[in-house]
Amino acid sequence: MSDELYDDLILDHYESPYHRGRLESASCEHTELNPLCGDRVQLQLQIDEERRIQQAYFEGEGCAISQAAASILCEHIEGRTLGEVEAFDARQMLDLLQVRLTATRQRCGLLGFKVLKTLAYAYDGTAGTSA
Repeated sequence: MSDELYDDLILDHYESPYHRGRLESASCEHTELNPLCGDRVQLQLQIDEERRIQQAYFEGEGCAISQAAASILCEHIEGRTLGEVEAFDARQMLDLLQVRLTATRQRCGLLGFKVLKTLAYAYDGTAGTSA
């Protein structure tokens, strides 16, 4: 794991994010705000009948860590079931980022994860559901 705060993975995802934008056919969406810094992340998921994430998109604003983490998360969860997402924990999310973060920066790195967990537990199969 790197000690560099903004390593190549974070910068690559911040500058060229994976699936940043609107997912028009979203099954569900949710937004969270980090009140300490103002970072915002919204996830939109397209989930099939088997409860598998077909597509994951995000929108938001904030620091490089929160936005890159949302991008990395979207890439990581596509193809996974909601059950797999429910078993995915914060330590695994932080490991995906490949950098050591201070406690304050961990909130940035886990903002999208918090949104994802809310969606996974609240999803009821009704298209357009917003948690």
